[in-house]
Order: sequence, then C-alpha cells, then structure tokens
Amino acid sequence: MPNPTAAILIIGDEILTGRTREGNAHFLAGELVKVGIDLRQIRVISDDHATIVAAVRELSAGHDHLFTSGGIGPTHDDITADAVAEAFGAALDVREDAREILAAHYAARGTEFTPARLRMARIPDGARLIDNPVSGAPGFSLGNCHVMAGVPNIFQAMVAGLLPGLTGGQPLLSRNWMVMVPEASIADALRALAEAHPALGFGSYPFVQEGHYGTNLVVRGTDAVALEAGYAALQAAFPEGK
Repeated sequence: MPNPTAAILIIGDEILTGRTREGNAHFLAGELVKVGIDLRQIRVISDDHATIVAAVRELSAGHDHLFTSGGIGPTHDDITADAVAEAFGAALDVREDAREILAAHYAARGTEFTPARLRMARIPDGARLIDNPVSGAPGFSLGNCHVMAGVPNIFQAMVAGLLPGLTGGQPLLSRNWMVMVPEASIADALRALAEAHPALGFGSYPFVQEGHYGTNLVVRGTDAVALEAGYAALQAAFPEGK
C-alpha cells in the first residue's frame, strides 16, 4: 500500500515580503519523512481570504493530509480559521472547550483574557483540537486539514502532538556520499545507477567548499536492504568519495 500523501500550506504576507524567514515547512518535511507520509507540495500564499479558501479546497482534495501554518492568532489579519471553515462549509464560532483552555492559560499567568485573545477560541464545527502546550491557543483539524500556528516553537509543539495520531506508512530512508567533483562530471554514471536500481531515488546536490566544487550524492528508499545495496553501488561507482 502506498504511503499517505501531504501538502503544506504556509500562510502569511510576512513570508512573501521577506519580513520573516520561513522554516516551518522545512521542519515538518523532515518529520513527515520519519512517519512515512510523502510530502508532495509546499505552497506559500498571502493573508487573503479567497486565496486561502481556494488553496485549502484544492490541496485538501488532492492529498491525504493538508498541513497549514500561520494566521490563527489574535489580530485582524489572522483569518485562517475563517477561510478553512468556509472551505469545508463549516460554521465558525467560539467553542467552549477552546475558550476554557485559553481562560485557564491566561488566569495561570495573571494575564487579562481580552476579546482579541478570545478570537483564538473560534473553532469550526466538527473540528478536533490540536494541543498547544506553549501558548495555550489550540490549533485544529477539520477533515484532513490540520491548522497550526506560524510561530516556529508553537508550530513544532503542535506537530509533535499531532503526528503520532496520524496513520503513516513506510519511513523514507537515505544515505549520503560526498565526492569532491563537479556535478556535471558524474551525471552519466549517476543516471546509470538510477536505472539499475529503479526502486530507489538518487539525487545530486552540488556545493562549493574552499573554492573547490563537490557534490553530495543521496540515495533514498523505503526498503532498508535495497537501500544498502544501492548505497554500496554508489560507493563503488565513486570510490573517491566519503
């Protein structure tokens, strides 16, 4: 049975304008590899309601899972919950379990529970809460769409709580072999390796180190025995590597 598939939707004008460096997709991609969920697409869009609705509908329909990051905070431009609710045809309002979580969080810190903060308790009907052990405000899963915060440490904490409850597949394994030669000079030999091992994926990633060209060669697969055979063939083809 093939692994489940996923897309990541990053929402935020601050990413598109270069104000904030995006790292959540990079983090989640690495975590999905570990649990056998195959990431097929990463998309970055603006804080525009219609754009979010359209992207959520398209990506959730085309993948087993859609993970979103950003736009669920207390400010006027945090509109992800509204857009996801519309995309799935669900009503949106303050939900009592989410409100209680936030009220307890702010009470424990002696912080006022303002109307702006109450916005973060607005959850679509039928959604399941995603725990937020960092700042209290929960994310949620609606259908196959998992809506999480954009702040990196909060996003990572939500992912840690969410992924164990999802059904994955075979984790993607990989081995790396570095050679200090230009990528172009090994392209033909690498193509021959890929053709000889069709169950594996072979990739080449060039770099420059102290003025010298090199290439990281990576072999990937879900079968450990096949992976080691492919890796041995890679080493034999490029014995000058390490």
